[in-house]
Order: sequence, then structure tokens, then C-alpha cells
Amino acid sequence: MGRRKIEIAEVKDPNNKQVTFSKRRSGLFKKAFELSVLCGVELAIVMFSPGKRPHSFGHPSVNIVADKFLWKKPTSNVVRANYVRENDAPNEVDVMDRLSQQLSGVEVHINEEHEKATELDKREKEQEASQAQNKELLNSPVLQRMVEDYVDAIEVSECMLLLAKEPVVGISNRTITKRRRRRN
Repeated sequence: MGRRKIEIAEVKDPNNKQVTFSKRRSGLFKKAFELSVLCGVELAIVMFSPGKRPHSFGHPSVNIVADKFLWKKPTSNVVRANYVRENDAPNEVDVMDRLSQQLSGVEVHINEEHEKATELDKREKEQEASQAQNKELLNSPVLQRMVEDYVDAIEVSECMLLLAKEPVVGISNRTITKRRRRRN
């Protein structure tokens, strides 16, 4: 079926709106992270969900980017003091950038391991179900009767083989061999 072009308009249904927000939010955060890594920019995204919950993403962090943005129009001396401290130590920004990248890598690894664990749990449940079916079959009276029938058939076959090797009472081996020789 593929992707369809959708009309850009507000979603009316609140449930669909929340689902759309959740899906688009992760994509937007991913694109923002890629932009920050590829271009070396500092950015911050702050948004509120339809349920009025705040969500944010920042590289290297939302606070650092907000402080730099607010530095152009400071509202208090506290913001200025924080910004001055950050500029005095540019290594902190580099460290924060490196730590942010490491955190993203760890999050990706955690998600991969979570998917593996989910798959292993699924396989384990399937194996337990298979073992339960095997136990039911072993305790089945129909299967037990079939096994008894096969054992009886094997015993009868063994007896028939033994009888074929040993002569029947009253008939000697010589007469059987003489008759066979005469026919040849």
C-alpha cells in the first residue's frame, strides 16, 4: 500500500491526536539529534502534548541552549552568571556534548536489548506451550493404547521369526531339504 500523502490539518479526534503526537515527537527528536550531530549546532525543542505534559530535547542540553538564547535578552543576573561560567569553561560544553552522544548510544543499545529480551520471552513461552502439549500426549490414553498395540505386534513378529528358524514339531529338516532339491 505504501505511504500516502496526508492533508496537513489539525487532527480532531483526541485519541488520534495523542497517537499522532507520540509518533511524530520521536521522529522530530531524532531529526533534531541528527541535525545537531551532523552540523554541530546547539538546539532545544520544548513542546506540550495534547495532554498538557511537557516534552523537551536539547543538544547539549535544554538549559544550556535556553541560557544562551536568554543571554541575548537577559531577564535576571542568575542567567548571566550561569552563562559566564559556561563560557569560562568551554570544555564543559564539549564534555556535555560527548556525554549526550554516549547517552544516545546507550539508549539505542538498551532498546535493542529490550527487543532481544522480548523475542526470547516469546520463544520461551512457545517452548513451554510445546512442552505442555507433549506432556498431554504422553498421558493420553489413546497414545498409550497405540503403544501397547505396537508392542504386541513386535512380540508377535519376534515369535514368528523364532518359529521360522526352528522346525515345527514332527517335521524334520531333512524332508524339507529333500523336497526342495527335487523341485530344482
